[in-house]
Amino acid sequence: MGGSDLELSPLGLGCWQFSKGSGMVGKFWPVLSDADIASIVRISLAGGINWFDTAEVYGGGRSEEALADALNGSGASPADVRVATKWWPALRTAGSIPRTIDERLRRLKGWRIDLYQVHQPYSFSSATAEMNEMAKLAKAGRIRHVGVSNFSAAKMREADKALRAHGLRLTSNQVKYSLLDRRIERNGILETAKELGIAIIAYSPLEQGLLSGKFHRNPDLVKGLKGPRRFSAGFKPAGLQRTQPLIERLEDLAAKYAASPSQVALNWLIHANGDTVFAIPGASKPHHAEENVRAMTFALGADELRELAELSELCGKR
Repeated sequence: MGGSDLELSPLGLGCWQFSKGSGMVGKFWPVLSDADIASIVRISLAGGINWFDTAEVYGGGRSEEALADALNGSGASPADVRVATKWWPALRTAGSIPRTIDERLRRLKGWRIDLYQVHQPYSFSSATAEMNEMAKLAKAGRIRHVGVSNFSAAKMREADKALRAHGLRLTSNQVKYSLLDRRIERNGILETAKELGIAIIAYSPLEQGLLSGKFHRNPDLVKGLKGPRRFSAGFKPAGLQRTQPLIERLEDLAAKYAASPSQVALNWLIHANGDTVFAIPGASKPHHAEENVRAMTFALGADELRELAELSELCGKR
């Protein structure tokens, strides 16, 4: 991943949905049973996923705990599994980073933090101050690598420069990226990542399920959506009509590769920019985890990657 020594599968598992319904952020997802969480993690590991992304703000640490319990129950070895988590900066200063690291490690129940990320760019401290504190943790062996999330190109440069002063490098920037949201290709984030050797971790890689095609095949499913998704323009009739040509091509390629439209969309994401982009689809049901891992079993051709990119542009969505 990036310029680090982390050897990660192109897909990791996003663990926001393990929040147990706790806190404002955790209420976005239904409460998953311990058995389902264990099954999702076990299927992910068996399918070749070797890293998991969680965060302090996901249920106030409940996601970290649930992930740790599932990993411990799976018999997975720390030598083979990597864990990424995030510090929440809002209404805090950089001094919170060393003060809260013990809590992160306690929640993770013995699993080390291979990648510690600043969750978003808004805090009472500068990115430089935050990176200085992250560097101290890395040098003390409390974390292995440093990443950020939702940082602009300029903020990425600031963070990487600060880490260089400590003999370190910024490993990653976690941002929203999918066939239906390609803003990072136009705002300098992807270009800067490639220039500096920083990995992009794509969250919402299936645009909250829109790229699965199921809402295009059966628009009545939109009525059953809960949470913010049901208000998104992409799920409205005009939005579904606008993205229909892309979905139809995803379905064609899915038939060719004995895959699903979701798997083709994920495959595009992890191959369209060489080794720069990793992705973290979530899974709230065991069969979602099975879907995720099968996306790593084939590779779209160069012409197919280009065609999907062109259709994506025609959709006119961000």
